[in-house]
Amino acid sequence: MTEPLSVAGLLTEKDVRKLTRLARGGTVGPTAVYYAGVTAPIISASMSVLIRNAMIMVGASPYWQWLVAALVAAFAGIAWYLIFIRWSYRHSHGRGTETSLETRIDLEDDGVVIRRGGIETRAAWPSVSDVAVSGGYVTVQLVGAAPLIIPSKWFGKNKAARQAFVARLKEKALPDGP
Repeated sequence: MTEPLSVAGLLTEKDVRKLTRLARGGTVGPTAVYYAGVTAPIISASMSVLIRNAMIMVGASPYWQWLVAALVAAFAGIAWYLIFIRWSYRHSHGRGTETSLETRIDLEDDGVVIRRGGIETRAAWPSVSDVAVSGGYVTVQLVGAAPLIIPSKWFGKNKAARQAFVARLKEKALPDGP
């Protein structure tokens, strides 16, 4: 039985943004991309019909009817797509208590235990697939869960505690994941 190692601290808004970037592939969610991709062609087609009918009413030749309708339809679809994507940007990062409640991380014999307020999450050692140290953070990749970040500032000036913590994580983590 090894001695449990622990670290605790508050995540800052900057920490939560970094964690969000690790967990998400982009700033726009898949639902927004889907709806923008589905609605933009509908908007284009609708504008094409509307403009062509208007061009017929003003007596334009068939060439100008199709050309102007196609141009307006293309620009309407592109404009809608860009507007929809812009409206859909995710602006908030993290969950409600990530910056207001202390997070405690314990390395125990059977795995990693993360506690924040009344929530406790356990990850068995086989689910720890990667541990990386860079940019003032220790990043722990978990199979089937969001990554975990541990800001170096949580260790204060105790570099030995940080090194021991990272060494234990790396020792227990599977080299290539499960």
